[in-house]
Amino acid sequence: MSIQAINVRNQFRGKIHTITEDDVLSLLDIETPSGIVSSVITTRSVRDLGLVVGSEVVALVKATEVSIAKL
Repeated sequence: MSIQAINVRNQFRGKIHTITEDDVLSLLDIETPSGIVSSVITTRSVRDLGLVVGSEVVALVKATEVSIAKL
């Protein structure tokens, strides 16, 4: 499944592994076939969407800049 109405090429389907909530912001770690994707969203959004550990989600990634450093 992918979201067609949004112009985002990097879509990662997965399940929420952990949710770390604070008063305003929450950190979500999402398990995907490509690895863990982390996202910071408002705690209100977590509650409004009914997100809990184990919820199936699609992480939509859009980056305007990628920095590279040689190891």
